[in-house]
Amino acid sequence: MTLRMTRQRLLILHELMKLKTHPTAYELHAIVKRSMPQISLGTVYRNLEQLSTSGRIQRLAFGSGKRRYDGNTDAHPHLCCLECGRVDDLPDEHEIEHALDAMLGEVCGYCVTGMSIEIYGICPTCKAHEIQKTKTKMIRR
Repeated sequence: MTLRMTRQRLLILHELMKLKTHPTAYELHAIVKRSMPQISLGTVYRNLEQLSTSGRIQRLAFGSGKRRYDGNTDAHPHLCCLECGRVDDLPDEHEIEHALDAMLGEVCGYCVTGMSIEIYGICPTCKAHEIQKTKTKMIRR
């Protein structure tokens, strides 16, 4: 699909590509508004959908129901926080994928040709908040 690159679309794509996070349309809208104050949230949503449909970006949908977007279109695993919905790229992904590939071949007899990995848990920030809440409760007793 050929996608005409309008000024708005280019700005959205450029801002997304700069991020290491995986923002929602709402979060990206706040960033894009700094350079283009008149841009609407609806315009950002529409352009993100068109960019993902054309393969220029990835649309990520995890259990939270919020769509997040990734400027990295290469297949790669993600970690998703069950508390806040934060999404991170899995560090050292190639080492983990290689180990999984070898294990699946050995255990299941599969010749793996591709994989999509989503890992769920609690991010460091939410974990720290939970520890702090626990400490506060203990002090109050």
